[in-house]
Amino acid sequence: MLPGTQGYWGHPVQSNSSARTVLILPNSPEHAISIRAKALTFEAPQSRILRERVHLVAPSDATVLITGESGTGKELIARLVHTLSERKAAPFVAVNCGALSENLIESELFGHEKGAFTGAAGERTGWFEAADGGSLFLDEVGDLPLSMQVKLLRVLQEREVVRVGSRQPRRIDVRLIAATNVDLLAAVRAGRFREDLYYRLNVAPLAIAPLRERREDIPALTRHFLALYAGKLRIGVPALTDAAHERLLTHPWPGNIRELENVIHYALLVSSGDLIDADDLHFTSLAPVAAVPAPRPQADGAPTLEAALLALCEQGHPDLWRHIEETVYRVVYAFCEGNTVQTSRLLNLSRNIVRARLTQFDVRSPERATAGD
Repeated sequence: MLPGTQGYWGHPVQSNSSARTVLILPNSPEHAISIRAKALTFEAPQSRILRERVHLVAPSDATVLITGESGTGKELIARLVHTLSERKAAPFVAVNCGALSENLIESELFGHEKGAFTGAAGERTGWFEAADGGSLFLDEVGDLPLSMQVKLLRVLQEREVVRVGSRQPRRIDVRLIAATNVDLLAAVRAGRFREDLYYRLNVAPLAIAPLRERREDIPALTRHFLALYAGKLRIGVPALTDAAHERLLTHPWPGNIRELENVIHYALLVSSGDLIDADDLHFTSLAPVAAVPAPRPQADGAPTLEAALLALCEQGHPDLWRHIEETVYRVVYAFCEGNTVQTSRLLNLSRNIVRARLTQFDVRSPERATAGD
């Protein structure tokens, strides 16, 4: 054994197709058994609980709501639910709600008829119809504007869609699997998400823990990505030194599994020989956020944000959260000089959500506000 390789995770393996089934979830039914055996062979207690719940939920037609941070593998779990269900031979359609244009989102989901709007040169089948008989995965469902939430709720209740430009309802047989990386209950309390839709979606909840809370899974995930990318690069699968193991196990992984995948991919590109050392691991994610210090008075005597919030609490301000949220949007939007894109980036929210809140609170750009005066 070479120096520095004691305790490395497994021996170099041949990068064949079976080695790639650890997290790859094919859509064809013949892979169901191999997926069941390998895709969820995780060590962490949270992962074992998740695996059990997936197997309990999958055979039914219940609507599933998957929650977890970005990069935790929500779509993989959605595909697994579909593959282990009776619908496994039918389509699995994945749609990212956060990437849909607010102007065309209804057409994307429900379809449209020819001439329904400018540019509608022909009829179009929406994603719900495309998934008929199978499963529709709506990722980032929390980014849907309130106007679309109402229409999605109706589809779930009536099991039918109406294309844009038509009055004729079309029956659909679709299992809905939704996912989000935001706290939907908090969004409900803030008025950003409909309470009735939340309960319609949250029939069978599946929560994915962040990677930093299930470090026992890191070795198996690492072996998978080593085999996956070694196969793509057509090289042998290298082993990891103790120093590399330690780096992988102690890193906070704010980007979760997606970040681990990128780190391993890069390590295979830059490493030499059949070993990966700590120096081959390149972490580009942000450092963990430091603890918030205790409030301190500002030099100019102005109240701190914490002090202002405490004052509002002591006053028993009515509708406290709405007042705080409206103030945040007004201040940030003004700071960004009425630029919605910059506002959404600064608040780390989708543009759809920002536009909806600005409309709700009647927050106008400086130019429009001046013109109105």
